[in-house]
Amino acid sequence: MTETPYRTWQCRTCGYLYDEAAGDPDEGLAPGTRWSDIPEDWACPMCGTPKSDFDMLEL
Repeated sequence: MTETPYRTWQCRTCGYLYDEAAGDPDEGLAPGTRWSDIPEDWACPMCGTPKSDFDMLEL
């Protein structure tokens, strides 16, 4: 079984990128934290946009 590759998610409002591989230690999200493991009430640390308004990027 192959593990799902890490993905990157972008805030639709300000362009902040959340990279699952890197996480966001300043936000308490360790490297390797999957998007699905981030609480639904989490918001963009740059502009406050809700998690539901992020889009997955195909890099």
